Amino acid sequence: MTGYLKTTVLMAAMTGLFMAVGGAVGGQQGALIALGIAGVMNLFAFWNSDKLALSTYRARPADETTAPGLTALTAQMSANAGIPTPKLYVYDSEQPNAFATGRNPANAAVAVSTGLLQRLTTAQVAGVIAHELAHIKNRDTLIMTVTATLAGAISWLANFAMFFGAKDSEGRHNPLVGLLVMLLAPLAAMLVQTAVSRSREFEADRIGAEICGRPVWLAEALENLENGVQHQPNHTAQSHPATAHMFIINPLVPGGMTNLFRSHPPTAQRVARLRAMGESLAANVG
Repeated sequence: MTGYLKTTVLMAAMTGLFMAVGGAVGGQQGALIALGIAGVMNLFAFWNSDKLALSTYRARPADETTAPGLTALTAQMSANAGIPTPKLYVYDSEQPNAFATGRNPANAAVAVSTGLLQRLTTAQVAGVIAHELAHIKNRDTLIMTVTATLAGAISWLANFAMFFGAKDSEGRHNPLVGLLVMLLAPLAAMLVQTAVSRSREFEADRIGAEICGRPVWLAEALENLENGVQHQPNHTAQSHPATAHMFIINPLVPGGMTNLFRSHPPTAQRVARLRAMGESLAANVG
């Protein structure tokens, strides 16, 4: 599937979930209203979900003046990838992490945390940037940001259903139905996120390693980031779990539902693949 076809299928699936929750809240009329809202949100998500993601984490622009080393490194990695240099952003968080956003390579952005810049070496930062550029090159970022926007909306509507009550099959308000919607709708959205995330991360690791030329750089970066995430919570991500799949490493505190619906493959498995890739490249050179 092309990036845009995947996004169309994803939008259709999320719209169906939105309508189902709307129908539970207000019956047939609620489903129709939800369909209208979903249509507007799909358009918004396509054109503005990147801005929403950046504003959620209060990311600020970075350039040659504020971050000359990061800017030069990103320009070099972008040249290696054969794509336009994305806009750069930095957000305040002690947790080392990063994400990419944007609907296509010509309208893309990469955001890194202050914790990442403080914790990682230049080579490791290059590996992270290369991974995010791989997402941009593959047009994964459109799927990632649209999913985050719509999954968050479904979770909000499910909470609305719980607060105001929902209707059963006969149109009567039933608090048990509301409770069921509140529990199942976010889980369904998480399942959609999980379905589109895991294989995409492996592919971005592989292409990212090719972009930076040294798989070990990305492998070491992932190990460093994983350790940082274990010790430094990201409170904004905890408040907006629908955005977790956008990051290079899952930013949520491990445990509970986070482990059940992991948006990322196990970091150790990703590192093992990258190290094997590095050994293969070294053997071929030798």
